[in-house]
Amino acid sequence: MVKRFLKISISVIMAAAVTACSMKQDNTAEHSAARNRSEEMNLQTKSAISPEEPQFDIVTDLGTIRVKLYRETPKHRDNFVRLVSEGFYDGVIFHRVIDGFMVQTGDPLTKDPSKSHLYGTGGPGYTIPAEFNTALTHKKGALAAARRGDAANPKKESSGSQFYIVQDEENCSQLDGEYTVFGEVISGLDIIDRIAAVETDRRDRPVEDIHIKTVKPVVSGDADKSGDAKTE
Repeated sequence: MVKRFLKISISVIMAAAVTACSMKQDNTAEHSAARNRSEEMNLQTKSAISPEEPQFDIVTDLGTIRVKLYRETPKHRDNFVRLVSEGFYDGVIFHRVIDGFMVQTGDPLTKDPSKSHLYGTGGPGYTIPAEFNTALTHKKGALAAARRGDAANPKKESSGSQFYIVQDEENCSQLDGEYTVFGEVISGLDIIDRIAAVETDRRDRPVEDIHIKTVKPVVSGDADKSGDAKTE
């Protein structure tokens, strides 16, 4: 654009400068709006009931799942809180669904259909150290971090964003001590069953995409304080 400006008259250059200034102001406004959204989400997240065990609503195409994160797994908890504040999960799909086992999501690549061959490999670019706790098991509704296999990941470090929710406790009990459990569903177990029951292809991917529309913190006054898993 600079070379082009040098070839035209000074009056046109000035007009272009005004336009560029206007565009810069528009971009500044967009960046400001994005920053305000992030700050708002941060404030909402910080005000979530029980900072040590915050609750979140995972809003999907098939209904809302309310989860509680554990104080015993602070690295995973804090990472999830940060990703939510950034809107990281908005628009991802459940890319791996196995009825009688679990449903998996959290891969940012699933926002782009052209990258379907890479689904299940994406993340924020980092891993999280394992936080195993024998008291936190793969019960129905358990929230656990996905990870790469042992050969490539001997420390069993968790994916920075991908997670799964247990649908069948008996079939997932073998995963105890192998994958970090960092939360649980406290409302919406029926939504997990609905997701698990959808038609899938040979790659265990739903034939029709099921999205996470958004994940939002549950603030004081709206939180279910009972801690009992139930359906909506």
